[in-house]
Amino acid sequence: MIVNKSNLSIIYTAVKTAFNKGLVDANAYWNKVATEVPSSTKEESYKWLGQFPRLQKWIGDRVVKNLSAHSYSITNEKFESTISIPRDDIEDDTYGVFTPLFQEMGHAAKTHPDELVFSVLASGFNSLCYDGQNFFDTDHKVGKNSVSNVQAGSGVPWFLLDTNRPLKPIIFQKRREYDLKSRQDDSSEASWQRDEFEYGVDARVNAGFGLWQLAFGSKADLTEANFDLALEAMMGLKSDEGRPLGVRPNLLVVGPKNRAKANNVIEVMNKEGGASNPNYKAVEVLVVPWLE
Repeated sequence: MIVNKSNLSIIYTAVKTAFNKGLVDANAYWNKVATEVPSSTKEESYKWLGQFPRLQKWIGDRVVKNLSAHSYSITNEKFESTISIPRDDIEDDTYGVFTPLFQEMGHAAKTHPDELVFSVLASGFNSLCYDGQNFFDTDHKVGKNSVSNVQAGSGVPWFLLDTNRPLKPIIFQKRREYDLKSRQDDSSEASWQRDEFEYGVDARVNAGFGLWQLAFGSKADLTEANFDLALEAMMGLKSDEGRPLGVRPNLLVVGPKNRAKANNVIEVMNKEGGASNPNYKAVEVLVVPWLE
């Protein structure tokens, strides 16, 4: 193939087709646990986190709740992945061998938010959220009380979440969409210095914590008893005024090491001996490879 502008345009179309196929075919799970928030600047401030605007009976004047000025913010980060095709492969019509690689690039772009979101979830035992406490902590302040959303232990962590609300436990912030670009100009550095043409994807995104009230983290053994304790703790949460928050856990998130235990607690209809399992299908089980 003659390397000219017209033929390089054809190459880019083939590259983008392969990239888009990988993008479409890949399965992503981050949106099960995270809310996507569009970003229009370098970082976004989430001063309003912690507010639960529940209705109350209107007697006399409205009761106006001032938003607490928390200092939690998420800064966008840049990410990229780039592949080069040697001019020789284009001249020899062998560039097609790169097709699976560009499909993999599309797959990587689709699942990159998974890596960010579940990494943030796993870090919740030692990372601060909007109230200045670790996301999973024993000392979240609610009114005059200290509230826990964590279970002590030294085992493989698991997470019980309420993802029914518009704001989920994790925030995925997007400043710039994952975009495929190319450098096919003969005057580019890659072409002049290395006789290559470059193709890459990049984005400006990041992930952070939403509401701790919608998540419970445990390093205790994943048993029926410990699951029940986590469920009861979340459903018993109240606001600063003492009103139930209406938290309803619906998702149990585990890594591969806890898959069998999660299925035993949730997916088995009858226990050993034939007794019915009261937690059968109580929540959905999500097993993700980005956790232990």
